[in-house]
Parts: sequence; C-alpha cells; structure tokens
Amino acid sequence: MFKLRGHHLFCLLGYRGMGYSQEYVENMTLLHKTLRDNPKTRIELVKGPDQLCEKYPNSGIYHCQDDNIYERDAAILEKLGLTIGQIVNWEDIELLIRSYIIPSDIQSVCKSCSWRSYGVCEEGIQEILDGKGLREVTSVNKQNLSNF
Repeated sequence: MFKLRGHHLFCLLGYRGMGYSQEYVENMTLLHKTLRDNPKTRIELVKGPDQLCEKYPNSGIYHCQDDNIYERDAAILEKLGLTIGQIVNWEDIELLIRSYIIPSDIQSVCKSCSWRSYGVCEEGIQEILDGKGLREVTSVNKQNLSNF
C-alpha cells in the first residue's frame, strides 16, 4: 500500500519521467509503474507529506508543507469525493476521475503548480477518460529540474 496526498493523484496522471531530482524521479517512476501494472494497488490518502514527498530534494524551501499545496490536496480530494484516511484501490481512483474530472479542471485546481504549463496533466486526464489508464513511462529523464 502507498500513502499519497491529494494532489499527487493528479501528478501521477501527468507524470512523464521528469522530477525535482534523480532520487525523486526514481521513486515516482516506481510508484507510477506499480499503479499502471497493478491497478488494484491500495492507496491510503494522507494529509501532508507522503511517500513522494520523502524524496523531494532538500534544496531550500520545502514546498511539501506549503499552505497552497494543502489547499490543492483538499480541492482534488473534494472533487473526487474522497477523504483523508480513506483507503482506495488505484483503479477506483481512475473510475472517480472518469466520473468527476475533466481536463480543464487542471487550470483551476492546479493553477499555482509550476508543472501545469507543460500540459501533460490534461493529457493524462484525457487518457484516463479514454480508458487508457496511466501512460507508460519508457525512460527516466535524468535531468534535475531544480527550478521547480
């Protein structure tokens, strides 16, 4: 079982092998691949830093504790009808996304996210809506995108 905060449910949809550091990318890729290959994987929804935040590089400001991140977590969980402490299979999260989310939701719910400009999260939502599941990440981008 993985422990994830609300906004990471959307981050996984847009994940394309890029991240804040090599260690972060490796961790995110492992989680993403596990969910893609095993959609019955259980997710415990947590408040605050989760298993992805554990690998966020210690390079100054720790955004995982930022108030606007908590607000994004809450907004995404609310849109999906989920609550902190709930345990749900990844395939059920995908079903909720198909029921309650449209690609343009990224523009409002994730408006302050530095990754939003890439457009990959909207693509990821559309792929879920089309029944494709998580996109396969074939190679890990080893570039450290420390400006995010």
